[in-house]
Amino acid sequence: MHPALTTPACALFGVRYPIVQTGMGWVSGPELTAATADAGGLGILATATLTAEETASAIARTKELTGAPFGVNLRGDAPDAAERIRLLIDGGVRVASFAMAPPRRLIEELHDAGLVVVCSVGARRHAEKVAALGADAVIAQGGEGGGHTGPVATSVLLPQVVDAVDVPVLAAGGFHDGRGLVAALAYGCAGVAMGTRFLLTSDSTVPEQVKQEYLRRTVADIVVTDALDGVPQRVLRTEQVRRLAEAGRLTWLLRSLANAVAFRRVSGTRWRDLVREGLAMRRGRELTWRQVLMAANTPMMLRAGLVEGRVDAGTLASGQVAGVLDDLPSCAELIDRVVRQADEVLRALAPAEVSA
Repeated sequence: MHPALTTPACALFGVRYPIVQTGMGWVSGPELTAATADAGGLGILATATLTAEETASAIARTKELTGAPFGVNLRGDAPDAAERIRLLIDGGVRVASFAMAPPRRLIEELHDAGLVVVCSVGARRHAEKVAALGADAVIAQGGEGGGHTGPVATSVLLPQVVDAVDVPVLAAGGFHDGRGLVAALAYGCAGVAMGTRFLLTSDSTVPEQVKQEYLRRTVADIVVTDALDGVPQRVLRTEQVRRLAEAGRLTWLLRSLANAVAFRRVSGTRWRDLVREGLAMRRGRELTWRQVLMAANTPMMLRAGLVEGRVDAGTLASGQVAGVLDDLPSCAELIDRVVRQADEVLRALAPAEVSA
């Protein structure tokens, strides 16, 4: 393997290859996380949609499936974040991954227990903030990425973030092969993080008919909309997305209230915690009250699509990269393919230097 493929991220995470499988709600369960870890990458278990008890069980199950290091993704602004962090510490987890920056005291607690802290960002200023808080690495996702996303393209975001922080940067948004890994290294990143590419593997528990729905789409079928919860996110263009975009305010109000009730039941969150979380979201993320009310729409509609397989009633988060994918390899096959292609590209770029 080309020496450039052994990056600071490998040592930081304790993995063979600088490839991260992101923590995708309803998708990154113990099976996918463990399969990625066994293949030499960093698998990240998604727990934002799980109760604390379910999180503990998922961590234990992942450890049963693999002896390799893995990460757990959680929300830094969750009312029970401190309790959940104890689950990671007690469970012997290697990496704590956050989509939103946790308080400094929680990062310090994780560091004291020997965990690595990784935060996902979509802007330079966010990278600077989490690095100042003590994050050990950042995942910088450009606008091509799936789910909630920003307006800045990956090719513009990466050099900004790499120049702004002194910690390893993982590139996300549009990556799926070895050429992309080499491109990320050229930007100064320490590896890549992929979501949609890992969703579309044979190890993913997403229903087969939903995977086929992804594979049949082109790049033009993947759009950014704020119709789901008032915040821009990238999803497959479906009839459900069209209906939501055309829905009136009353329809949205009723749907949001119903989804809030459903999310409380699924997540085990108490009503007072939901209200407190809503207030924190409005203050910390500068959301309107309408956006706060709509926030429960995303997890419940993603569950309908990605867990229940109801393409007609759910929504399907997707990076643009889905439009160029046409197969469902195992995680082992995928990572081996990415690494082999990256090795070939690097050696073709500088054959004399490598041979010397």
